[in-house]
Amino acid sequence: MRFGLFGGPSRGAHPDDAAAYAAYLDAVVEAEALGFTGVYLVEHHFTGRGQPSASLALLAHLAARTRTMRLGTAVVVVPWHHPLLLAEQAATVDVLSGGRFDLGVGRGYRDYEFRGFGIDAAEAAERFDEAMAVLRLAWTAGGRFSHHGRHWRFEDVLVEPAPVQRPHPPLWMGAASHRSIERAAREGYRLFLDQVGTFEQTAARGAAYRAAKQAAGFASSQDDVAVTRGLRIATSRAERDALVERQLATLTFLADASAPPRPDGPTNPFYSPPQTRRETVEAGAIIGTPDECIERLGRLRAGGIERVLFSGATLEELRLFAREVMPAFG
Repeated sequence: MRFGLFGGPSRGAHPDDAAAYAAYLDAVVEAEALGFTGVYLVEHHFTGRGQPSASLALLAHLAARTRTMRLGTAVVVVPWHHPLLLAEQAATVDVLSGGRFDLGVGRGYRDYEFRGFGIDAAEAAERFDEAMAVLRLAWTAGGRFSHHGRHWRFEDVLVEPAPVQRPHPPLWMGAASHRSIERAAREGYRLFLDQVGTFEQTAARGAAYRAAKQAAGFASSQDDVAVTRGLRIATSRAERDALVERQLATLTFLADASAPPRPDGPTNPFYSPPQTRRETVEAGAIIGTPDECIERLGRLRAGGIERVLFSGATLEELRLFAREVMPAFG
């Protein structure tokens, strides 16, 4: 199995954003030395909570401070971005990292973020589809190209630099529903699975994705699916209750930072309702003593999951995980 980091810097206990970012960067560098193989950043705006807003800029800095880790977004919210600028910036990170970049993309789900950018959330799907078509064209045209769409029109443009990975960096999409999983597979995306699905749901979703991908004529591998999990590791059973409370606080943070889902929209996949959050923690988080964490990761592995991205772990927890848990999956 391979293990990575998910999320990004957050103000939390730090006095300001500069301190939070400095601590996060140092932690990522140490995590690479400990054996973690990737870091995947979210993109959020206008929260007042210090969540990453310029993930590609932060990854460009990490490209200079790391040597082996995959550097990715989970996800860039495509409808907010000019597709030519996004193609250039993503390719730049790929070049600076020596071809270690993964581009995770999504349509967005927080209405207030769309309002902040002056973009109608009802247009998110069509903006996403058109922008992704531009990105793919920009990286495969082999020269100048034109595009005439509903939201963007370009004449005789050229995107530079060219990405190191050809034809382009791996594309990832977050999905949870059967319909969205099938779409990700049909269009050749790799798959991010959320941190609140049970072990059984995660295994079923991964299997459905791989079956749909093969049906669409794409090769499938264990590398194509990554699942996010909260990591809460302790040295004794006595610490477990406090760890559960910490993970509950994380889910509450996600809920509070997100606008309620639109009445006609899907249930928000990134947190669970208050009445079921404790059950959500027990049903899916990697939590407890090192032996319990090994057992829980073994359940993910038995369900076909080989890549796990951890959210919310302290640096000391990452050190303990590398020392006591990671060797069981070497």
